[in-house]
Amino acid sequence: MHSVFTPSSTHNADVAPTVAIANARAHVDLDSRRLFGAAQEVRIHHHGQEYRLRQTRNGKLILTK
Repeated sequence: MHSVFTPSSTHNADVAPTVAIANARAHVDLDSRRLFGAAQEVRIHHHGQEYRLRQTRNGKLILTK
C-alpha cells in the first residue's frame, strides 16, 4: 500500500508537517519517526521518478533512485 503525502493533506493530522516560509524559501520540518512509522523504507514519487528513502541499522538514511 502506498501513501501519498501532501502538505495540504488534512486526512491524517498525525503526519502533517510544519511549514515555514522565510526569505521566499519554504521548507518542511518532519520528524523521521512520523515519516517512516514502523517501516524501514519510504517510496517518494518526484517528477515521474520513484526514489527510495531507507533507514540503515546504524540509523543513517539512504536515498536511491
